[in-house]
Amino acid sequence: MGAITVDYLKSAITERLDATHVEVVDASGGCGQAFEVVIVSEQFQGKNKLFRHRLVNKALQAEIQSIHAFTQKSYTPEEWQKLQK
Repeated sequence: MGAITVDYLKSAITERLDATHVEVVDASGGCGQAFEVVIVSEQFQGKNKLFRHRLVNKALQAEIQSIHAFTQKSYTPEEWQKLQK
């Protein structure tokens, strides 16, 4: 797998987790080795934080193996909507 880009990661998250909102920031200064992500998905409904992170890690297993750091915040659509107020 080549270098991971913001666009690639955003697309993969949206597709694999049926995400309704995704924010991806390359925290490595553009070299694609550290990412901070916000994911909003119905798949997180009724799941605790640990289970959500495991779900994301499994969906992005190959990508996460090829980068140095991956930080995620995972929300249901309802949780995300409350945060936007």
